[in-house]
Amino acid sequence: MKPRALSALVVATLVVAAAPAEARTRACSGPAVRGSATGVDIGGPEIATGFASKDVVATRTVMAVASNPLASRAACDVLVAGGSAVDAAVAALAVLSLVEPQATGIGGGGYLVHFDAKTGIVDTYDGRETAPAASGPDDLRYVDAATDRTLPRPNPRASGRSIGVPGVLRMLEAAHAAHGRHAWLTLFAPAIRLARGGFPISPRMAASIDHERVALARDDDARAYFLRPDGSGKPAGTLLKNDALATTLDAIARGGPDAFYRGPIARDLVAKARDANGITPSKLALDDLAAYRARRADPVCAPYRDFVVCGMGPSSSGGITVAATLGILSNFDLASRRPTPIDRDGGRPQLAGAHLIAEAERLAYADRDKYVADTAFVALPGGNADALLDPAYLRRRAGLIDPTRSMGRAQAGEFGRVALGVGDNEEHGTSNLVVVDRDGNVVAMTTTVEAAFGSFHMVDGFLLNNQLTDFSFTPVDANGAPIANRLQANKRPRSSMAPTLVFRRNADGSRGDFVLATGSAGGPLIILDVVKTLVGLLDWGLDPQQAASLVDFGALNLPTTFIGGEHPDVDATNDGANDPLVRGLRGLGHTVVVTRFASGVAVLMRTTIDGKPAWLGGADPRREGVVMGDVVERASSTLSPPRPSR
Repeated sequence: MKPRALSALVVATLVVAAAPAEARTRACSGPAVRGSATGVDIGGPEIATGFASKDVVATRTVMAVASNPLASRAACDVLVAGGSAVDAAVAALAVLSLVEPQATGIGGGGYLVHFDAKTGIVDTYDGRETAPAASGPDDLRYVDAATDRTLPRPNPRASGRSIGVPGVLRMLEAAHAAHGRHAWLTLFAPAIRLARGGFPISPRMAASIDHERVALARDDDARAYFLRPDGSGKPAGTLLKNDALATTLDAIARGGPDAFYRGPIARDLVAKARDANGITPSKLALDDLAAYRARRADPVCAPYRDFVVCGMGPSSSGGITVAATLGILSNFDLASRRPTPIDRDGGRPQLAGAHLIAEAERLAYADRDKYVADTAFVALPGGNADALLDPAYLRRRAGLIDPTRSMGRAQAGEFGRVALGVGDNEEHGTSNLVVVDRDGNVVAMTTTVEAAFGSFHMVDGFLLNNQLTDFSFTPVDANGAPIANRLQANKRPRSSMAPTLVFRRNADGSRGDFVLATGSAGGPLIILDVVKTLVGLLDWGLDPQQAASLVDFGALNLPTTFIGGEHPDVDATNDGANDPLVRGLRGLGHTVVVTRFASGVAVLMRTTIDGKPAWLGGADPRREGVVMGDVVERASSTLSPPRPSR
């Protein structure tokens, strides 16, 4: 018989039982963070800021895990006051617009997965940005395809051409209408108070400002807000106030999202995007904002061992690609390939396990890069996700993995005559949160403005996204085949965002009890971060903090395999030449790049404390996020997992 998954729930219960009574604290407390995130390097458009070990946290009834402590607290306060999981997500996003503008905000978009504990229903909400109705297929590579075949100025990202119609507020409006408990008006109060009273710039935000100071200086509003008179970035600890954002949020609180998509804010937004002062302007129009709608849909769900994993469907590729990777991995024994030893920070994966996971990701990404895009414009093979996730098909894909040699680059599977080329543009700046309310309703939500600080265009206190650069810059490949993720009017660019829920799998294959929620920030590497977290929890028996802390690793469909050099269990010196995992992967033909990740994993998991239901949570040590809840218990996460049952 094949090995069954390790029970992370057993580990959770044991860890909590070990917590001393004196570790318990009062409402909306969070864990201690040991060590510090030191050193800054460039891990892509959103910078990496090191690694600060964190303790696993357990709560009695509610939990919020966001990428900034102020956002976690805002969400937790709503939950303690009886608000729903969606209420908490709205409050957190409003605060994140203020305290994490390099990653997310009301000028961007995102995805939300919701579990209703009473009905058992899982809904997904697509708040991805859309291209303006006037968009053309070459808008990202030419000023004008007929008369001026130069790049948009000053570059495609910082030009107006990168700005899509923001979707996150319409998404939250739809989710709140279905699942909200508190009045919309009240949910923006924490962010408004912070914006008017000021908040200290965090070290991560300060490092991001410093890295992007030249680009931020091009926009008058961004320069005045983020930079000092001499052009340097405002440093960590600076009290930053944003009266303009407070006014904007107050209007949205009182008037609903219509106050954003119509009226003065909409006019200001369009005017900023279409500003042609040395910049190629956007084609965005007021009608584009007025016409925007969020999508509500069923999740993409697929089996994985004793579990069912549910996530977002297109326009996100996250749900399909995570599920396809896990479906391929289900053909291998990963439980016997867990990190040895498992330590407080998760440990270093074994070579055989890391190799199998990276190869499975290459195969899943090959299909994703060719076939997955906004299905309102490009259909999936067979018309839905079933063909890409068919267990027999994924078993054949698993057979392509050589345990002794990396394939380097995988070929997409064949689904008959499908005339599509391959494109691979990605978002790079993201924020993630998971929330559970006192009734057991759960939200996993990932949001973004695309790259760090989006397009650098700031208006009415918030930044505009550069989401359209997630489309393929070219509409066809070298052979003239259309690319699924090509730019088209009113289309949503493909995303890697992967908010994910996991359930027990019933004997008949149906969805059973809720188990956990997760997701990650991290741009194009989000799918890798979510896969390693799920394997850590479901195969290797890690608790949520160990799984979030575990070494980041994996591969897109490239010869390159990434290893997170910020982790204390990785020897990043000499480009990893002395690290056993790096050396082993290179020996199997992987082109290993040791880099600092900027992942932002958040996890919450159902558990028991003294025989009563409770929650266990973890927050990525590579970011500033924390776990908060009504009654917090702190415990060491250095417990070894039980042996797998067979």
